Amino acid sequence: MEDVLRPVIVIGGSLAITVFIGWGADWLLRRIDARHPETPLWDLLRGCRLPLQVTVCTALLRGSYDTIKAQAITSHQTAIGRLLTLVLIAATAWLAIRASGAIVESSYSRYAASAHDAARVRRVRTQVTLIQRVVAAVVGVVAASAMLLTFPAMRTVGTSMLASAGILGIVAGVAAQSTLGNLFAGLQIAFGDMVRIGDTVVVNGEWGTVEEITLTFLSVRTWDERRITMPVSYFTGQPFENWSRGGTQKTGTVFFHLDHHAPIEEMRAKLREIVQKSPAWDGRDWSLVVTDTSPSTIVVRALVTARDSDDAWTVRCDIREQMITWLRTEHPYALPRITTAPAAQAQLPATAAASRPGSRREDHFARFDDGFRKS
Repeated sequence: MEDVLRPVIVIGGSLAITVFIGWGADWLLRRIDARHPETPLWDLLRGCRLPLQVTVCTALLRGSYDTIKAQAITSHQTAIGRLLTLVLIAATAWLAIRASGAIVESSYSRYAASAHDAARVRRVRTQVTLIQRVVAAVVGVVAASAMLLTFPAMRTVGTSMLASAGILGIVAGVAAQSTLGNLFAGLQIAFGDMVRIGDTVVVNGEWGTVEEITLTFLSVRTWDERRITMPVSYFTGQPFENWSRGGTQKTGTVFFHLDHHAPIEEMRAKLREIVQKSPAWDGRDWSLVVTDTSPSTIVVRALVTARDSDDAWTVRCDIREQMITWLRTEHPYALPRITTAPAAQAQLPATAAASRPGSRREDHFARFDDGFRKS
């Protein structure tokens, strides 16, 4: 009877204590969050309930499983103890990653709610994201090392490996040169403020928004919703355009190739009308000038300002569409045209045609062709 009750008491008690601790922690965090709604930390920490319960349950079972005198437990006591230890280490690492992520995310949320500089908020967001990934990587490496050291064979091997740690470090550094380069490049991007999450960039002729930055790669979402994944080392070793650095305001241009008779003054008045009606124009500046000429056309440049790159694109499209429609309707002569005509054939005198080289040969072939047709 004792062999049956003891496992039930140990396992059931561990589960009951785990459920109670999880419920109590969640209730306490919910009460604190209700009293301090300005701090999102307490609500974020509620996401740690599951890893907390797994850690507590595993720790209780690890400390009390050897009190079970059942034959199945006694015969596999070492294996069960090692398995519970591995689960406990993994659950503790999971709990640490969740808790650190909640703390970092809470700090960022409070900063973003009080900050007024969007560029600085994006910079902090980039740094916070990379800090979370660094913490997760460090905790994962430590947990994996601790799990390996639970095996006696690994502890024996570890003693001999310390003697050759220098050689292994050099070999690993050479083998992982690219990975380490991307790792340090990611840290340089995070704290060097070269590019941030949400920045509008142009890389390899592609225009897009930085969507994700990790320790090894960077993802850019293009205007047509494609994703370009690039190593972060590219942004530390290659030139690229960052349209969000130093402010989001942009100046857009539209070029028109028109006839020399184009009404420039009337086009200026029409451009003023277009930009004043466009919600994408920020009201700072606009202009229209002739920037170049050719024997057949002139180049007219319309310049307009906008709040950001998206509005600059929108107002440029509006100007291009409405100006071409207005010119085609009101001033069609201003649009460029290519005039073509058939070339005039020179009429040669009969004597000149007869004396032209090759004329006798042509007459011979013509008479031969007539004779062939008659036959």
